[in-house]
Amino acid sequence: MKDFSQRLIEWQKHHGRHGLPWQQTRDPYSVWLSEIMLQQTQVSSVIPYYQRFLARFPDISTLAAASQDEVLAHWSGLGYYARGRNLHRAAQVVVAQHGGIFPSDPEWVVALPGIGRSTAAAILAFSFGQRRAILDGNVKRVLARCFGIAGYPGTKAVENRLWHQADALLPESGIEIYTQALMDLGATVCTRKPSCDDCPLGSVCVAYNEKRVAELPEPKPRKPMPQKETAMLVLLRQGEVYLEKRPPTGIWGGMWSLPEAPVMETDSLARFGMAGAEVSPLPERQHSFTHFRLRIVPRVFEVTALQPGLREPGGLWLTLADAMGAALPKPVREILKVLV
Repeated sequence: MKDFSQRLIEWQKHHGRHGLPWQQTRDPYSVWLSEIMLQQTQVSSVIPYYQRFLARFPDISTLAAASQDEVLAHWSGLGYYARGRNLHRAAQVVVAQHGGIFPSDPEWVVALPGIGRSTAAAILAFSFGQRRAILDGNVKRVLARCFGIAGYPGTKAVENRLWHQADALLPESGIEIYTQALMDLGATVCTRKPSCDDCPLGSVCVAYNEKRVAELPEPKPRKPMPQKETAMLVLLRQGEVYLEKRPPTGIWGGMWSLPEAPVMETDSLARFGMAGAEVSPLPERQHSFTHFRLRIVPRVFEVTALQPGLREPGGLWLTLADAMGAALPKPVREILKVLV
């Protein structure tokens, strides 16, 4: 066990990632923000969002005081928008319950919206030097291969084995370097298509020595990905476009989006109390979520008349330039970008 951690720590010093923006601070807020943004998102994509977000919301109090619309506008394009909503709610909890100071007690950290056991451990290790195990997707892959742990890591039994292994491997000192080493090894070497010749654990890796690298970790049993479809209505009037705010929870919760209607509906304008004519169509788009794929059919209308009182609540008209500055889902932004 000691050999495992020491190998990783030495490897990190010479081959790990250094100089990333969030590695230059022990400020819990900055570390927390980076850990949330890095969930299911690559480092190269996160860096510009991280820097812009911190420039606008430099501390927890500023983030807590901001509106959700503004927070999501700065998150727009990064995806998995529940992360942004949870970050905002958690900042408000920290201000209300902890005086704006990010807590160091692991139970309080895990109680915050959007923070699970592994994310909390990473924040506490990097901010306070606490000796706690992490177990994100990359680390699960490293441990499953190195120790020959079979089974799909998403099942509770296998995950419990991995947590037990992760706890047993913790070094007595150097927790920050070790934690970063685990993350970096999983992200850059022990990937889905690993570079085993560059791995410091090759001589002790069960999967490598038993030629089972391609088998571990076992993948999630596959189910057919459902396909859904929707028409997104680009309603234009005197240089403005009509946007609606989505419900606070669910897909793109709390963001501004184009109205939707069934793809085959012939008179979509009527449901919004509008009259007008359909103009040149835009190309269809495919957008993938975790559990389904969405076929998006953009339909562009020039609106010539409104019937006050018939429109659904929550909508507003914005210039295209102002609309592009709102908190928009990525496919909506891509549709409107064609018209700007």
